[in-house]
Amino acid sequence: MRRVLLVASKTGYQVREFSAAAKAIGIKLVLATDRCHILEDPWRDDAAPIRFEDPAADIAAVHARGPFDGILAVGDGPAKIAAKAAEELGLKFHPPAAVEAACDKFLTRERFRAAGMKVPRYQLIEDPRLASELTYPLVLKPLHLSGSRGVIRVNTVSEFYAAFERIRKMTAGPILAEDFIPGKEFAIEGLVTDGQFRALAIFDKPDPLDGPFFEETIYVTPSREPQSTQQAILVAVGQAIAALGLRHGPIHAEARMNTQGVWMLEVAPRPIGGLCARVLKFNGGGLEGGGLEQLLLRHAASQDVSDSKLEAGGHGVMMIPIPGPGVYAGATGVREAQDVENIEDVVITAKEGQSLVPLPEGASYLGFIFARAQNAKNTEAALRRAYSFLLFSSYVELTVVR
Repeated sequence: MRRVLLVASKTGYQVREFSAAAKAIGIKLVLATDRCHILEDPWRDDAAPIRFEDPAADIAAVHARGPFDGILAVGDGPAKIAAKAAEELGLKFHPPAAVEAACDKFLTRERFRAAGMKVPRYQLIEDPRLASELTYPLVLKPLHLSGSRGVIRVNTVSEFYAAFERIRKMTAGPILAEDFIPGKEFAIEGLVTDGQFRALAIFDKPDPLDGPFFEETIYVTPSREPQSTQQAILVAVGQAIAALGLRHGPIHAEARMNTQGVWMLEVAPRPIGGLCARVLKFNGGGLEGGGLEQLLLRHAASQDVSDSKLEAGGHGVMMIPIPGPGVYAGATGVREAQDVENIEDVVITAKEGQSLVPLPEGASYLGFIFARAQNAKNTEAALRRAYSFLLFSSYVELTVVR
């Protein structure tokens, strides 16, 4: 039985998805997570504890759980650990320096610029008093947060000050300020094998992402853009992968397209987050309707997945946004949403009593809607119709003054 090491920050949606996928295809999955070192297997999943802030000694302990045929990571932080572990364990993965660059927005811009790629004007800001010297509109970004957390568009000096203060409360260190890039936005899921990039899917993002915050909602594939546009996007992704030095494993890229061409936003050394991977189903390469996790596990275990192709038709997911702060109290209309034609599933992940924090501070969604149809147009329509039936309730949590 092939054995794959999965590095994850905690037990969550993706870990459970990978665990189920591994069982389905006969791969032994060994977890390495940043959990308690004192309690013996508190989650009953036989995971190896690893301290992300100082992983060196723990990687040696993980080595004893081997041998391993491959390694994967869920999330940016775990990808950094996986890169170091892969280097020490002699496994194929992205190099540590490449992962560090990919997970740092400033270093990413520096690598892209050095490779001659399109990049907006950008600079690191530590003193907000520089706001009056800048040209607007700008986008402010924390260097190391993912999922659009802390990313804020500002159009004026006063908006700059307010946004800078919000980001400062979320993370320390300098903040990246760069020109706002207009245009359509796309997400690209792919694999890198010994330095060679292969696209698995290009997602259109039909809802405009113009700010002030950049909360993503609908992803639909295959892209409805002309083939020339899609090819230009894939060429840019390949250039970005080479510029960062990514070598082996999954990537999730974000790009914008306008009249000037393709502007790469980022290439993360990991797969798409949350439950979104459920939208992708593949045939061929040992996969018959298997999901992204199965494909990635086979690839990590050095099994040939070169013949795998995305299933025909349109595939889409809607990440249900959190409209405002409060405490989640439930949802209605779920059954009606599930009954919409071409809807595959509606999964509400929020739990009653859970505090809801919207972007830019938040890092979660209310749930996910999945759709499959004959084409991308019908898939998007199904997602929007299903969402129209959902009504979410929340209440304001009052602070008690004693």
